[in-house]
Amino acid sequence: MRVTVVGAGVVGTMHAWQAVERGHQVVQIEREAEARGASLRNFGQIWVSGRAGGEELETALRARELWEEIGGRVPALGFRANGSLTPVRGDLELAVAEAAVARPDAADRGYKLVTPGEARALNPALRGDFTAALHCERDAAVEPRTAQLALREELLKSPNYTFLPGREVREVVGAGSVRDDHGDVHHADAVVLCTGAWLSGLVRELAGPDLPVRRVRLQMMQTDPLGEPLTTSVADTDSFRYYPAYASPALDALNAAQPQPATAAEHKMQLLMVQRADGGLTIGDTHEYEHPFAFDTLEDPYDHLTGVVESFLGRPLPKIRRRWAGVYAQCTDTSRVVHRQQVSDGVWLVTGPGGRGMTCSPAIAETTANELGW
Repeated sequence: MRVTVVGAGVVGTMHAWQAVERGHQVVQIEREAEARGASLRNFGQIWVSGRAGGEELETALRARELWEEIGGRVPALGFRANGSLTPVRGDLELAVAEAAVARPDAADRGYKLVTPGEARALNPALRGDFTAALHCERDAAVEPRTAQLALREELLKSPNYTFLPGREVREVVGAGSVRDDHGDVHHADAVVLCTGAWLSGLVRELAGPDLPVRRVRLQMMQTDPLGEPLTTSVADTDSFRYYPAYASPALDALNAAQPQPATAAEHKMQLLMVQRADGGLTIGDTHEYEHPFAFDTLEDPYDHLTGVVESFLGRPLPKIRRRWAGVYAQCTDTSRVVHRQQVSDGVWLVTGPGGRGMTCSPAIAETTANELGW
């Protein structure tokens, strides 16, 4: 079987991986020299803890298994089962964590409520004051800026895989056939469009103007090396407000009595933080939904994040090395894990995982392969 994958972000690359693993011939086409979108501009988190119960959690848990499996074969992914800690302060935040631990699927997520002393045993860098912490053992991480490159390097060892960068697919010219902007036609039994937040051009022509997917903009930053290990990922309790797993009467009470700080509310923020292989910290993020997006980044969100992080670490942050904005595609019905649609004879569009792309991409690709009978 011949498969053409359009897009070399993490979702596209995982589709290529699934196809090659199943013995098929794969051509992967990328319009840039390398993917430069949301697949690189994220935390690199395999984030199980906050996922909605049911399909979303099942997808994340299956993806977590696949990431670990692939990471064993491709060490350059930087896979690590580091887990996460969410420090809480005061009775209201503690009640939300307690409600999470009481969920029927808490064991699947590896939830455990720990004392400050237990949290510091897991992550000694957390020297700030807090009442308790929610530990999620199933969370993990990879290196987002290099994960796709490492996967591709492994794929290139197969004679069944070809990577064609610097080409934009312009049109479908027959069942399973597409033409790129070099004028070359690529024939296959199946074409999978994994174009991320690029929803115009060919995608709009094929899927129509009512594609149930929106674009979301974020801001993030990365520091110089911390100088000590940050042994878990770290979140703040604004993540309780953002992720569906934490919905509960306790969260309603927190929102009513202790709303977000103004900057965090205005920019729909939460703190997530992961240490990179070089010791730096990736910190974010904001969420912007209204178009047109701004072209510049704003300082207030960075100031807010810095204050939250320093309160957990009990020390100043290292120098900020990088700041960036990114855009990802998200299903307008946010309960859907991904939008998967046949848009032409032999052509499928897979997009809209939202902030779940890095977490869920291996399982999303596996489901596509199973549904298409690869």
